Amino acid sequence: MNIIEHPGIRLREMLGKNEWLQTDLVFILGCQPKSVNQIINGKQGITPTMSKMLGDAFGVSSSYFSELQIEYDLARSEDPDASIKSRAKIVSHYPIREMIKRGWIQNEHADDLESQLCRFFKTNTLDSIPHLDHNAKKTSYDEVSGKQLAWLFRVKQIASEMLVDSYSNTKLENAIDQLSSLREEPEEIRHVAKILSKAGVRFLVVEGLPGGKIDGVCFWLDARSPVISLTLRFDRIDNFWFVLRHEIAHVLHGHGKLSAIIDSDMDGSINDTDEQERIANIEAAEFCVPQKDMKSFYIRKKPLFSDRDICAFSKRIHVHPGLVAGQLHRLTEQYQYHRKHLTKIRNFVLSTTIADGWGNTVPIG
Repeated sequence: MNIIEHPGIRLREMLGKNEWLQTDLVFILGCQPKSVNQIINGKQGITPTMSKMLGDAFGVSSSYFSELQIEYDLARSEDPDASIKSRAKIVSHYPIREMIKRGWIQNEHADDLESQLCRFFKTNTLDSIPHLDHNAKKTSYDEVSGKQLAWLFRVKQIASEMLVDSYSNTKLENAIDQLSSLREEPEEIRHVAKILSKAGVRFLVVEGLPGGKIDGVCFWLDARSPVISLTLRFDRIDNFWFVLRHEIAHVLHGHGKLSAIIDSDMDGSINDTDEQERIANIEAAEFCVPQKDMKSFYIRKKPLFSDRDICAFSKRIHVHPGLVAGQLHRLTEQYQYHRKHLTKIRNFVLSTTIADGWGNTVPIG
C-alpha cells in the first residue's frame, strides 16, 4: 500500500533541489518563518493561497501544492459509511422522500433504511429489489418506473391483508349489473367497495406518487384472489367509472395473472395495439354509455352538443351526464367543453373504501 506523505516533505525536497534554505523561501514569499517551518515539519497544511505563492516561487502550477495537500488529507480521512453508495442507488431509482412522507417507510436517516426497503419489496437483499439488481437481470418490471413500482408494492402490501368473499367470474358479472345501477348519482359510488368485496375482488384506492401517472392496476395475489386499485388521479365521475370497469374487464378475462397490469395515461382507445387493453377499453366504454346509443346521439347532434341535449340523453339511458361528456371528449378530442358535468367523486369513494394517501396511511400488520 502506498503511503501518502505530507506535502511538506515534497517542499523540503524542492528547497534542496534549488539549494535554498528555509530563510531563503521565507524571504521570497515575504511571510513569517513559522509559516514555512510548520509546513515542512508536517504540522500545518498548505492553504490555497499558500499553494499559489509556492507555485510562483518554484515555477509550478498554482494548484500543484493544493493537490498534494488534498491527496494527503483524503488518505488520512476516515472511510465513509458504506451505506452511502447504497442509499444513493436507492434514491436514484425510487421516490424515497415521498415514501417516507406517506408513511410507507421510516425516516431516511434510520439505520435500517435498507432493511425497510427489503421488507417493503419482500426481498432478502437490496440487490434483489427490482431496478437495483447489479447484474441487471431481466424482470417483468423492466418497463415500470421506480415510482410506479413503489406504488404497486404498496397496493400489494395492503391488499394482502384485506378479507373478502371467495371470488368467481359469475359473482363479478353479477356485480357489474349492480354497479350499473349506481352510474346515475355520484353519491351511489360509496357502494362500490362493498359490492366488489362480496364478488371476491380486493378493491382499494392508493394515491399515486407524483409523476407516476398511474390510473389503475389489476393483478392477482393467487389464482383466486384478484386485486383492483385506482389512484383517482383525475377526480371525475367519468374517469372513475371508466378506469374501474376497465380493470374489472381485466379480471374477468384473467388478465394480470402472470404479472400486474399497470394502466397509466389511459386514453380509452379501441384501437390500442395491446389486445388486452383494447378489450378492456371497449367494455369500459360500453359500461359508461352503451355505444350504440352513444353513436346515434353523436351522429344526430354533431357538431353542436348542447348541455340540454346531454342531460336529456343521459337521463334516458340512466347515467350521469358526466359519463356522456367523458365519451364526447374521447370522440371529439375537445376536452374544454361540458366540463361542468364532470362531477368530483373522490370523497364518495374514500368514505367507504380502504384508501391510502391524502394524509391517511393504512396501518400494516
